[in-house]
Amino acid sequence: MPLLLTEADVRELLTMSVALDAVEESLVQQGMGEVSINPRRRLKLPDHGLLHYMAASDVVGGYFGMKIYTSVQGRVRFVAPLFRSNTGDMVALMEADALGQIRTGAASGVATKHLANPGARAAGILGTGYQARTQLEAVAAVRQLDRVRAFGRSPERRAQFCREMSERIGVNVEPANSCEEAVRGAEIVITATTAQKVVLEGAWLSPGTHINAIGANWAQKRELDDAAVRRADLIAVDSIEQSKMEAGDLIQAFSSDAARWGTVKELGSILAGRATGRTGASQITLFKSNGIASWDVAVAARVYELALKRGMGQPFPLWEPHAAK
Repeated sequence: MPLLLTEADVRELLTMSVALDAVEESLVQQGMGEVSINPRRRLKLPDHGLLHYMAASDVVGGYFGMKIYTSVQGRVRFVAPLFRSNTGDMVALMEADALGQIRTGAASGVATKHLANPGARAAGILGTGYQARTQLEAVAAVRQLDRVRAFGRSPERRAQFCREMSERIGVNVEPANSCEEAVRGAEIVITATTAQKVVLEGAWLSPGTHINAIGANWAQKRELDDAAVRRADLIAVDSIEQSKMEAGDLIQAFSSDAARWGTVKELGSILAGRATGRTGASQITLFKSNGIASWDVAVAARVYELALKRGMGQPFPLWEPHAAK
């Protein structure tokens, strides 16, 4: 019988450490060709609402599933059904807001682990909202940070973010007065904004910087200017197919030269040893993250297995055979 897992259940079960392990393993499997991914699709409704859906399978792990979410009248609601790949049985249905937030942060953590310079200690983050928190938490889990500067448009939210994150990661997070001030001198840069126009300029980047760009996953949006993309010696993405559909930073930077897509590598291929990652300390590396369904399936599977061990979740009947009369 499937388990119904609420947001509260997911938040109790899913730590950043669990998510980092699950996403890294999933990326390696992707790089080895062991997972299948359907990129995100969006169904537009007449009232401007949206239904978003994405799916993936991990036959090696024994699961496949989806993440489905709606954005209507300013509210977003996430759900993830998880199935056994060998039987087709649904094993869990979970609310997936926290799941998506944490897995997105974990992916940037994995990218930072493998692409940032080992001695990187200073970070700058643009954006102080919902996604920014797990972004910084994940980066702090894989690098021993000693300085963080954060910029967001609202001074009140910026100050609150700095207080909360200083306590969460055990490093002083300082408010910056501008995007440039947050980025200058940073060895790891995170962009986690809802901006439609550039917030990160290439001129601000120091040699050796690693960038996690996660905010723009629509073709018409961007966070990085052309110079920032051009200065990147290595550009890695979660999925080249999905990036060509919605990675506005790259779509717009490559608009006059589509051949530049040929230089882009998938992070999973780097982790699997099938593509080359950073080769020098002075290289600028860019991870453009859109968010892929294989991360949702991998993390949902861990949450489900932990729920079984701890006796959490509410069983509910689905496709149960009718009792004989």
